[in-house]
Amino acid sequence: MHKPSIAEDAALKGIRVIDLTTVVFGPYATQTLAEYGADVIKIESPEGDGTRRNGPAVEPGMSSMFLGSNRNKRSVVLDLKRPAAREALLALCDTADVFIHNIRPQKLERLGLSSGLLRARNPELVYVGLHGFGETGPYAGEPAYDDTIQALSGAADLVRRQMGEPGYLPTVMADKIAGQMAVHAIIAALFQRERTGQGQSVEVPMFEAVTAFLMVEHFFARQLQNSAAPAPATEEDMGYPRSLAAWRKPYRSADGYVCIMPYTDENWRRFFVATGRSDLLSDARFQTLAHRSRHVAELLELVGGIVVSHPTAHWLDLCRGLDIPCARLNRLEDLEDDPHMQAVAFFQALPFDATTQLCFPRFPLRLSASHVAPKLPPRLGEHTAEVLSALDLPADVLGELLAGAHPG
Repeated sequence: MHKPSIAEDAALKGIRVIDLTTVVFGPYATQTLAEYGADVIKIESPEGDGTRRNGPAVEPGMSSMFLGSNRNKRSVVLDLKRPAAREALLALCDTADVFIHNIRPQKLERLGLSSGLLRARNPELVYVGLHGFGETGPYAGEPAYDDTIQALSGAADLVRRQMGEPGYLPTVMADKIAGQMAVHAIIAALFQRERTGQGQSVEVPMFEAVTAFLMVEHFFARQLQNSAAPAPATEEDMGYPRSLAAWRKPYRSADGYVCIMPYTDENWRRFFVATGRSDLLSDARFQTLAHRSRHVAELLELVGGIVVSHPTAHWLDLCRGLDIPCARLNRLEDLEDDPHMQAVAFFQALPFDATTQLCFPRFPLRLSASHVAPKLPPRLGEHTAEVLSALDLPADVLGELLAGAHPG
């Protein structure tokens, strides 16, 4: 069976992933698997993933949103309304290690792609459902998007607590958090399969995943409840005060903005002495981490009044000498010129066409014994013939499928 060239030492070399996901949640997860070396086959309708048409593009169907989460994959066009296409997909799943989808369960049943059916054919298959909500709860099957999950999970309320009114974090946080949780669940299931020889079903619900992520620090006092008489949650019980303080933001300096992060008792002692505020060393509000946590809003506002008196370069030099964490504020447009990012070759490029190169942030992790070269995201249906021709399909069925698949 022909597979794309993958480095012999790729961590997930030989793992085949059949990917029926769209937008960001699933594609970001499967791109990560591909960057570990898995053979990810992206199954698309003749219209393709909707993100192919979202954002700037130099070629139809290859927009910036699609390019950001579909590297190192192969694209196969299958119109699953047609029986021949469904049969081809089942044949592909028989060769797969992982099947991943973000399709509502009711539709999956109609398509004959339920966990029970696919795992009966291929018991070693890891079957992954990406859902908005867990299948045993009252929200099961409801549509979910990043905004709705930010609202439900408490993320928008955290913005309210800090800024005064609810808001969404300006990133598709829910999709990306849940996508990365899917990655480690898949790898764990594959590792377990190595011991047992059996696959399993994996549920990745976005609501639960994001809520768990946020509650690491924000469940706060609710982690300790009176077991005899548990009380209803109050606003004072929940939320990590330091994260929620309105002053927790880059400080305005005399000529811009700077992040200064004294944390330990020694950090704060050095900072107060160096800035001429030794009087604060005896202030009971700031003596220990516990005291500073209770009075964090006052402390951060006080520091803001100190920092505004000098330019950013002054604070960078001072804090470096005091061994206090400190950083300038990078705008998005500054990142490619950041000296650290340049030194680690974080932003990379691949030829896209005769006049354009695809620039992208590389896979951020490094494994000393695993290397996978980046590859362009696939054009729509680019690998349909390559993948389907390797299956044991009747000639007439293969001909029908290839005739109906039109690369974007």
